[in-house]
Amino acid sequence: MKNKIRQDWLSNVRGDLLAGLVVALALIPEAIAFSIIAGVDPKVGLYASFCIAVVIAFTGGRPGMISAATGAMALVMVTLVKDHGLQYLLAATVLTGVLQIVAGALRLGSLMRFVSRSVITGFVNALAILIFLAQLPELTNVGWQVYAMTAAGLAIIYGFPYITKAVPSPLITIVVLTGLALALDMDIRTVGDMGQLPDSLPVFLLPEVPLNWETLRIIFPFSVTLAVVGLLESMMTASIVDDLTDTTSNKNRECVGQGVANIASGFIGGMAGCAMIGQSVINVKSGGRGRLSALAAGSFLLIMVVFLGDWVARIPMAALVAVMIMVAIGTFNWRSLRQLREHPPSSSIVMVATVIVTVTTHDLAQGVFVGVLLSGLFFAHKVGRILRVDRSLSSDGRTRTYGVVGQVFFGSSEAFNAAFDFKEVVDVVCIDVSRAHFWDITAVSALDKVVLKFKREGTEVEVIGLNEASSTMVDRFAVHDKPGAVEQLMH
Repeated sequence: MKNKIRQDWLSNVRGDLLAGLVVALALIPEAIAFSIIAGVDPKVGLYASFCIAVVIAFTGGRPGMISAATGAMALVMVTLVKDHGLQYLLAATVLTGVLQIVAGALRLGSLMRFVSRSVITGFVNALAILIFLAQLPELTNVGWQVYAMTAAGLAIIYGFPYITKAVPSPLITIVVLTGLALALDMDIRTVGDMGQLPDSLPVFLLPEVPLNWETLRIIFPFSVTLAVVGLLESMMTASIVDDLTDTTSNKNRECVGQGVANIASGFIGGMAGCAMIGQSVINVKSGGRGRLSALAAGSFLLIMVVFLGDWVARIPMAALVAVMIMVAIGTFNWRSLRQLREHPPSSSIVMVATVIVTVTTHDLAQGVFVGVLLSGLFFAHKVGRILRVDRSLSSDGRTRTYGVVGQVFFGSSEAFNAAFDFKEVVDVVCIDVSRAHFWDITAVSALDKVVLKFKREGTEVEVIGLNEASSTMVDRFAVHDKPGAVEQLMH
């Protein structure tokens, strides 16, 4: 236990602290932007980002992953805030956390194993595109100084590591460009132009809403959506950080951790949040690996906006745009472009569909849902084709044996039925299913039809070789051995 704590918290102190500082600087403009999207005061997003990052450092299941206020969650909140106001949003945030804890207790995080690699790749690529597109407003209709600063920022980000990797290059970029903008008194957009930074620490408060069924009726649909979107994005981000760091994480603990963090956020006046792939990538690429990096990011964020707000407000947006462009470039899976021709067409279609839907709708949940649905359909089609029924006739010509090999389920039931010759004149039909498995009631129904059709033709039928699971399914749901079954089929 002590070794685990030391590994998570103290194995990379310097790297985690520096990475946390970079992440905190990148979180500030995004938290403000997401607050604006949701229609609330900037401090709602900033307090949420501080609280969620700090709490998740202790409760989350993925060390080194950053969670805070996000755009995906903010989009869900717009209607609730517009129609009912901030207090109902805070109540919905608390309920979101409760639902996420329930999801973790039910071990729903384990469902991530059903998300294919193609869906995750599409999710990553779509998010990289969305991160890049989100920077375009800062590069549209601006002076040449902004383009020069952004280019200089990218040059530092990619060039400084050749000099030394002791300090994260994104941090050097932010410091250098801020100093340059102040020294030259440049008239360019800064963090302060995005919104008013809070000047006080958050305080504990209860959402001022009536505790009745009407309130629950209003917030429950939003809380369910927020819980699903938040967990989906968090689970996907955790899988990506797993790959980046070549480590594993506890997805069910992450569900509970996200829930605890959102409850805490709602009680200090913050909005609901979840894991952020952009900031998580910044953290990993800046050297952050442990839980200390998330704690540092949240702590530095609060210190900077409350106590150093005047200085933070002067950071040029061009510096942060350069950092986020680096994130977009680093996040995108460039090998996937080459693999479009190398991988099976079904995998490529799933990946591209996930990207298109996510980018078009700006809704990560919809993109992943489409990707998972297509993956399931392609898988069912593929498995449904891996069914073979071999035929052999006894030496006396009286017994026909059908050997079934493969998986019998809703996707292969028609092929199963079509493999039998019901008009053949034999005394006995033996159906050997020792190398087959019956998965669902559709498969059992297909077996019923085959047996009953042979019996209707006056042929005796034997079904042999059922494995234990298939036998249990057939015993419970089959009707071919029930009285009157043939007569029912004929009518």
